[in-house]
Amino acid sequence: MRGFRRSLVFAVITLSLASACAGGTGGGGGGSGPLTKVRLQLQWVAQSQFAGYYAAAAKGYYKDAGLEVEIKLGGPDIVPQQVVASDGAEFGIAWVPKMLASREAGADLVNIAQVFQRSGTLEVSFKEKNITAPEQWKGKKVGTWGFGNEPELYAAMRKVGIDPNKASDVTIVKQPFDMSLLLNGEVDAAQAMIYNEYAQVLEQKNPKTGKLYQPDELNVIDFNKVGTAMLQDHLFARDAWLKKSGNEDIATRFLQASFKGWVFCRDSQKECVDIVLKAGTTLGKGHMTWQLNEINALIWPSPSGIGAIEKASWDQTVSISTTYQILKGAPSGTPYRTDLAKKAADALKGQGVDINGASFKKAVVEVTAGGN
Repeated sequence: MRGFRRSLVFAVITLSLASACAGGTGGGGGGSGPLTKVRLQLQWVAQSQFAGYYAAAAKGYYKDAGLEVEIKLGGPDIVPQQVVASDGAEFGIAWVPKMLASREAGADLVNIAQVFQRSGTLEVSFKEKNITAPEQWKGKKVGTWGFGNEPELYAAMRKVGIDPNKASDVTIVKQPFDMSLLLNGEVDAAQAMIYNEYAQVLEQKNPKTGKLYQPDELNVIDFNKVGTAMLQDHLFARDAWLKKSGNEDIATRFLQASFKGWVFCRDSQKECVDIVLKAGTTLGKGHMTWQLNEINALIWPSPSGIGAIEKASWDQTVSISTTYQILKGAPSGTPYRTDLAKKAADALKGQGVDINGASFKKAVVEVTAGGN
């Protein structure tokens, strides 16, 4: 969810849908009547991580659902949970542990669609460091961004008996939002998203070879395989807002159009990247192409349909959050609901849209120098 060593533009992009091309989501709210205005708060700047929402706007899916969606850019100083909780947006995107922590602190938030089915977080090191398993972080300098992005890493450490708060066990280094510390040898391992920072390393030249770094020059620890992966990008809203008359219908139409946007980005990756580039990203086409390919792999396949919450993944997220002191206790009340996402996905399925992506396979993306 981070940037790529470029200056960040923390502006609000209001997407005018009046001239967008037709797409047809079906469902209520479409037609020639006035559009209902809603706001979506991203957790980072414009990039392929949010491609489905930009596609839903550009292809006219939101308009067909009777909506005008304002996409609000995020950044390191913007907390989507706070924005939504304070009525600065109807919908927000965040990692589940962050939303649960905000909820535990009193925010009236509920997960309404689990878009990412898998975690994209890695810990990356160069082969010569011989770090192939979490226990080998002991005594090393290990990087993390902080800002609530460390739970999977810290849980993996505690799982093998390393206390991230104990200097004699490990030296935790706060990373900038790039891979400079790893490339400069200032950390032994660095946190990376498979769709962003991992690519940043591969897009740089190895000074020893004069060629771009290759995957076989790196060791990658994937938290999905370690067993501490936690649910990440999901859509949430205020429970009180959802309970107001007509708002469940608005949310369902928003989800239906957004899901259709993600289906489009799965099936038309090249055009989807072009849409993201037009949205004002400061990132290069090569990097955005890599990112969308990896983002799609976090969403697809969605065995129970896009937006569905797999209970085993939810339970693992909560278990790690409580066991490893990210949350004080298990979430109370109703931290998530499945009915709106199911209704939205079922409506698309009724139109013949593939909401599972069972046959999805990642494309082979050529790494470009500097991500250009």
